[in-house]
Amino acid sequence: MTTESPGRSVSIRVLVADDQPLLRHSLALLIDGTPGLTVVGQAATGNEAVSLTRERRPDVVLMDIRMPDGDGIEAAERITAATDLGGTRVVVLSMFALDEYVAAALRAGAHGFLLKDAHPDQLVDAIRRTHAGEFLFAPSILTRFVAHYLDRPGPPQVRKIDGLTGRETEVLALVARGLSNDEIARSLTISIKTVKTHIGNLLTKLDARDRAQLVIAAYENDLVERRPSR
Repeated sequence: MTTESPGRSVSIRVLVADDQPLLRHSLALLIDGTPGLTVVGQAATGNEAVSLTRERRPDVVLMDIRMPDGDGIEAAERITAATDLGGTRVVVLSMFALDEYVAAALRAGAHGFLLKDAHPDQLVDAIRRTHAGEFLFAPSILTRFVAHYLDRPGPPQVRKIDGLTGRETEVLALVARGLSNDEIARSLTISIKTVKTHIGNLLTKLDARDRAQLVIAAYENDLVERRPSR
C-alpha cells in the first residue's frame, strides 16, 4: 500500500510503516501537511517496509515494532545494514517504553525511538532532527535505558573518559541530559557546526557507536546525576 505526492519539491522524504490502517493514514496526513516533508510510501508489514524503502529511497522511515510478516525491529536492522541504503534513517515507533524494545531498536541501528502518544510537533521534530544526523531518544526513555544498562553485571561496553577537552566534557554532559544540537549550541554559545564537531570527536575518542552510548559514558563517569532505581 503506497501513497506519493507527485510534483512536490521537498527536502525530506518519509515512509510510514504501521499495520494499523487508521494510525498509518493519520501519520501520513500529518506528515504530508507539514511544509518540507512528504510521504513517499506506506507499508503494513515489515517486509513491505524493506521493499518500499529499496524502491522509494526515503530519507526517514517511521517504523512500528509490532507488525506481521517481519516485525519492525527486523525490518529496521535490514534497512540500516544495507550499504546501498546508507542515506535512510529509521525512527522506531512504539506504544510501550519497554527497555527491551529500546535496546532492540538500538541494536538494530535505529536513529530514534518515539512513543505513539508523542505530540505531533515532537514527531515532526524527530523526523527533521534524525534526517539532520541526530540520534533522537526522548530523555525519559534514554534515562530508563541507561539505568537498566548500568544495573547489568559485567564490564561496561564503552570506554572510560580519557583525554577529553573541557569543552568536549561540557558537550557530553549536555548530550546526556537529552539536549539537541541546537539546544547545546545555545547553552554553550557556540555554532551548530562546532557542536557537531565536538560530538564527532566524542564518538571517536570514546569508541562509541551513537548518541546513546555517549549518554552511557557520561553516566559511567558521573557527569550526570544518576536517578535512584525504582
